[in-house]
Amino acid sequence: MRDRPLLLVALLIAAATFVILRPAPDAEDETTAPETPVRSASLMTDEYGMPVSELSVEESTVRRNETFSDLLTPYGVAYDRIVTLARSNRDVFDVRRLKSGQPYRVYSDSAGVGRFMVYERDLTSYVVFDLGPEPSVRVEERVVEVRTRTVEGSISQSLYMTLVDQGIDPHLANEMANVFAWQIDFSRLQVGDTFRILFEERYVGDKYIGVGNVLAARFGHRSEDYTAFHFANGDVDEHYDQNGNSLRKAFLIAPVEYKRISSGFSANRFHPVQKRYKAHLGTDYAADTGTPIMATGDGVVTEARYGQYNGNYVKIRHNGTYTTQYLHMSRIKSGIRPGVAIRQGDIIGFVGSTGLATGPHVCYRFWKNGEQVDHRKEKIPSSGPIPPQYLAEFNGQRDQYMLSLAQPLRPGVDMSYARLLDTPEAITSP
Repeated sequence: MRDRPLLLVALLIAAATFVILRPAPDAEDETTAPETPVRSASLMTDEYGMPVSELSVEESTVRRNETFSDLLTPYGVAYDRIVTLARSNRDVFDVRRLKSGQPYRVYSDSAGVGRFMVYERDLTSYVVFDLGPEPSVRVEERVVEVRTRTVEGSISQSLYMTLVDQGIDPHLANEMANVFAWQIDFSRLQVGDTFRILFEERYVGDKYIGVGNVLAARFGHRSEDYTAFHFANGDVDEHYDQNGNSLRKAFLIAPVEYKRISSGFSANRFHPVQKRYKAHLGTDYAADTGTPIMATGDGVVTEARYGQYNGNYVKIRHNGTYTTQYLHMSRIKSGIRPGVAIRQGDIIGFVGSTGLATGPHVCYRFWKNGEQVDHRKEKIPSSGPIPPQYLAEFNGQRDQYMLSLAQPLRPGVDMSYARLLDTPEAITSP
């Protein structure tokens, strides 16, 4: 009887040993379910990479006259931290450039204190402000996908409306006007004018964000067919014709977006104010008072003042050959004075009716070698051909584009691929 307790202890020890030394279940034992990994909440982020599972998020838009401090103060961000972010990171992003209407998000902790702010700078980038103990600012760029698209059509009202009718972004009309600014007056298109355009559309993910470059285009206007081919390499970024000549001319067609030509260049015109016949050595472009007037070419201002007959006017010397003058302005733009260098397209004044004028317009005058001439009859020189080192590359790129532009734009006009390449004046590689 005294041995029974000892036997019981031995049995308990043996049982414990069996449990400890029992082998682990076989890896292929289907009766044991594998452990499912649990994703950490800290890995749950939004499209900006912010840990939304750990922070509360509030989204709003910048209101008119709101400052950077106005946006962050309600979230308990210390003022000295706001100042540090604003002053120490201007080279990354200047908070004085916040735009009203732009969206932003503030990410706050459980105490309601702001930890991050994300500001949508534009469609392709956003700014991340780290509001923590070591405040910092960084700009993130989104990946922009460029897709190529072709559109063609015939003008019934305007290029703008023709594109809208086809579901194309009408901003493409502005791009076309820029490409052919020196060849075609897009405010004077005719019914039946035709076009074919190879162009870029830009996307961020599946979101369309705008028109890119016009890669190649043809436009049939007033019995002429115009072509344009985009080429970019190094410091070159231009549109050229099929022969490699730049479409950018030394002078714009007109100095203003006008309603009509109220009076043309004439050696004997009846003057509506002086009531007598006299020479009118310029072209009058009628437009609303206040319409911006642009310099038609690069140059230097030689005169900018008021004259009894010319009213407020500006005169520009472009080089040893050409000079232009712009009369009857309502006012000359601030800063335009003799000696100021001007670039083509710069605004130099605004349409008015000062001096001898019966209504708002700009009288545009054009000198060639010291003689006033009708600029609409002049063959204005191009700004230059494709640089020789890029000629072979341009020719190859142009040939590819021509494959999509080769068909005739209208019956009876031969604009075939072969004819274009056989143009006698085409530039060839040395």
